[in-house]
Amino acid sequence: MTHSHLTVPAVLDASARMLAQSGILDADVDAELLLGHVLGLGRGEVQAARVTSRPLSATEADRVAELVLRRSTREPLQHITGTAGFRGLELRVGPGVFVPRPETEYVTQIAVDALRAIPDSEPVAVDLCTGSGAIALALATEITTARVYAVENDVDAFIWATENAKLIGADNLTLVFDDLADSLEELDGTASLVISNPPYVPNGAVPIDPEVRFYDPDAALYGGDDGLDVVRSLSTTALRLLRPGGSLVIEHGELQGEAIRALLTADGWRAAATFPDFTMRDRATTAVRP
Repeated sequence: MTHSHLTVPAVLDASARMLAQSGILDADVDAELLLGHVLGLGRGEVQAARVTSRPLSATEADRVAELVLRRSTREPLQHITGTAGFRGLELRVGPGVFVPRPETEYVTQIAVDALRAIPDSEPVAVDLCTGSGAIALALATEITTARVYAVENDVDAFIWATENAKLIGADNLTLVFDDLADSLEELDGTASLVISNPPYVPNGAVPIDPEVRFYDPDAALYGGDDGLDVVRSLSTTALRLLRPGGSLVIEHGELQGEAIRALLTADGWRAAATFPDFTMRDRATTAVRP
């Protein structure tokens, strides 16, 4: 790109073209976010800079081009910027941890609504398979009266969750490094809510998107031959943790609702129900401990 073309609109257009050629659907959005990352601007400020044809230095343009090239190889945008937005929080993410998705924000809303409806002055909530800590930190910061516990058994993911907890700062959050089946025995029968976004992809169903297939850790994706191995363990652990009348919320794949409802009902749960996300795909199943 010649020196005369070092303006925000020119660099954005060139970046978006390159990203679109790589099969990235929201190429314009990613171009804006990458340029904003280099300049320290939000998307709205980048769009304003486009309108005013703000000039860029050669160093800035080269840095944008470097990041666009990385993104065009389908490295996740969040790995490049080092951050992922989640319900108003800015989380640190990178290799070794699952990047939180917008669908999980919706699933978290179910848990937030359930916690707000509980009359307890200090309800106990547990996030199993916490990963980056996204769900647990959202619960802890949005329901400040709750005592939130987050469990993770993968070392890399736990490091990211610990960093996010330090950055965001939630005194009512406790991080626990433990296996699912043995975790938090001291809370047995006291929790009001258990939520989880477990690994639920069947082993043979390799994700199509390169960002998922090559960058999300296998431990956060795959859940056995039918994808429900961890869900089975979740059901048992949540029955132990929850008080009678407590709620379970599980995120899952769009075709798994019926199987999960049957699994939970067979384990003795009441009122198993499945809910769609904002794309109208089944995304979460809830149940009540008898």
